Amino acid sequence: MTVNPDNLVLLFTTTCGASGELLGSDEKETVQLVWQVLNLITKKPGPVNELLLKPEGGCMSEECVEVSGISAEALISAAPLEEALSQFNERLHSEINTSAGNSFCLCTDGQLHLRQVLHPEASSKNILLPECFFSFFDLRKEFKKCYPSEADRKDLDLQSMADYLNLSVDSSDHAFTALKVLQMSSIAQALISEPVCHTFSCPEKVNEKFETGTCSKMERIDDNTVIRARGLPWQSSDQDVARFFRGLNIAKGGAALCLNAQGRRNGEALVRFENEEHRDLALQRHKHHMGSRYIEVYKATGEDFLKIAGGTSNEVANFLSRENQVIVRMRGLPFTATAEQVLQFFSPSCPVTDGSEGILFVRFPDGRPTGDAFVLFSCEEHAENALKKHKEILGKRYIELFRSTAAEVQQVLNKYSSAPLIAVAPAPILPVVPQPTFVPSTVAAVVGTRDCLRLRGLPYDASVQDILLFLGEYTADIRPHGVHMVLNQQGRPSGDAFIQMRSAERAYLAAHRCHKRSMKERYVEVFPCSAQEMNVVLMGGSLSRSGLSPPPCKLRRLSPASYTLPPGGAVLPAGAVLPTGAVLPVDAAALYPSQFLLNPRPLAPAAFYPANSQMYMNYAAYYPSPPGSPPNMGYYPTSHAPSAGSVLSHPPTAMIRMQSHTSAHAYASGVKEILSMVQGYQPSNSDALVTLPSLLSAKQPIGDQSLGGGAYVDLQLL
Repeated sequence: MTVNPDNLVLLFTTTCGASGELLGSDEKETVQLVWQVLNLITKKPGPVNELLLKPEGGCMSEECVEVSGISAEALISAAPLEEALSQFNERLHSEINTSAGNSFCLCTDGQLHLRQVLHPEASSKNILLPECFFSFFDLRKEFKKCYPSEADRKDLDLQSMADYLNLSVDSSDHAFTALKVLQMSSIAQALISEPVCHTFSCPEKVNEKFETGTCSKMERIDDNTVIRARGLPWQSSDQDVARFFRGLNIAKGGAALCLNAQGRRNGEALVRFENEEHRDLALQRHKHHMGSRYIEVYKATGEDFLKIAGGTSNEVANFLSRENQVIVRMRGLPFTATAEQVLQFFSPSCPVTDGSEGILFVRFPDGRPTGDAFVLFSCEEHAENALKKHKEILGKRYIELFRSTAAEVQQVLNKYSSAPLIAVAPAPILPVVPQPTFVPSTVAAVVGTRDCLRLRGLPYDASVQDILLFLGEYTADIRPHGVHMVLNQQGRPSGDAFIQMRSAERAYLAAHRCHKRSMKERYVEVFPCSAQEMNVVLMGGSLSRSGLSPPPCKLRRLSPASYTLPPGGAVLPAGAVLPTGAVLPVDAAALYPSQFLLNPRPLAPAAFYPANSQMYMNYAAYYPSPPGSPPNMGYYPTSHAPSAGSVLSHPPTAMIRMQSHTSAHAYASGVKEILSMVQGYQPSNSDALVTLPSLLSAKQPIGDQSLGGGAYVDLQLL
């Protein structure tokens, strides 16, 4: 790039589509190059040159024909873009005589001719532009430097600049494009002449390639420099994104591909440009094509970019500090995989940069491997050889390989390092009654007593019955409602479970006997833990062999020290109205035997939380899966006295709850069959509450627990 060139090449381009301020916005091809050389030393211009280009699309718009005067017949014998650019470069070097040491630089009317026309078209056609197209002067910016009080640069055009300088060009003998070049030449001559005596120095640069890099979460990013691109092919990389925006200067490490909740690319990317001007030009590429897909481009904020590309881990910063490296992501690694095995997997055709230092394993907060890793390669050739090993076997698993980015490394590490040990589950759509952890009131919880079990590594299809078979003789020691299956954000099993035992001794024996016992061809780890530890983990903290860790700081919540469950007793107040409109005034003792009237277990405060302070923590949810009766803790009445509007207004009445044991059975035959056994009504779900005139008549249908069609129905006397 020449800082102070000897010659100025005034260049004007024409496409077969829109012109003016919309030039290049419709992805149309270039059909004409017009230029003139201005000697900055002698201040004398050369002849006007023209070069026609043959578009691959063929047709020209009416606007193009009207403005440029070019006919479709004239383009039949024209050269294609690559050949035309070569001719342009040769003619330019010959006219300027660069072999004698003369230098030159391009000058255009605004940014569009190079950044929005020639560079994107050459990139889409895999054409390498000559070096002279990577630096240029913007005539409007140079004019603004000389006349800063003139109109805003966005409102400037050749005619307004010529009028301000009192310049006129005879348009009778020149075509439209030649006239534009002559106007540019006259303006440039006026700027370099007295009294202005402007010097054309330090031209703008067009980045030849995208530079990868890291971004800190503490960095401040201008909101006016970030866009969001949507609709990317899932296999695209940051280099593909940079290629789509070729001609615009993307900041170092400014292309960040977005990942979904499963850690896979979702077809979106956030791109950060060097300034607002380039961001605005990027927005003009809305619905331009990447291959056969069109890409949507929208405004975004600096905060959006930092959420994706920002990081704080020193380990990641050190890993990404090696510049000009190609990153490959490995997915599906065995949990026991080591750096030596990874190096052996890629050797000898694709050596890893710096050996084991060029491998970054992704781990959970408690140190467990996730099965993901990132590997650095020094060049594209080694990376391509590595990607050819896609789905080859390492140990007993096939490994998926993908080209990755620095921003993706940050996202994956941020996702796993900040995630709670027990994943967050969505709240129920229609919560009826909260279901806290219950234990018998006769067994008081002692703070710090390790009377609970944590099961880790369960098969994803494991059920409560599988856990009971796994524990064997220790199943009898499980407290009612003491099995808690943990689900992830998608509502699927996470492989973890908590179990409340009747005593710390039985919990220790169960952990000792069942640890690493197999369940469905997988070994399951069993650890004793306390109720305090279980509650902290369920609220978002982490629990490992090294001890407790506080919940990660995410969302504002009350401290656990001030969190207590409701006092023991009824769950529903007296006269509570159920969704169907029925009120249960029946005494609690009539529902279940006394040993099942359970009181909630209070949460013990954690030592590392101040009782009067607030903290930030993740949402966490646990799912009680009771191993036995009672099947539902939600329908607890507190009063025998009837309330106004109750459908059970007479004390002698009784209630039966009917629950189908077949998921597909929803009383498809209607209430006719139900009424053949009892008198009642049918709700919209698979449960039915039926009232009977007396306790004796309620007991009679319980003996016959079958419904029309042979489905089994659970009848319970309420």
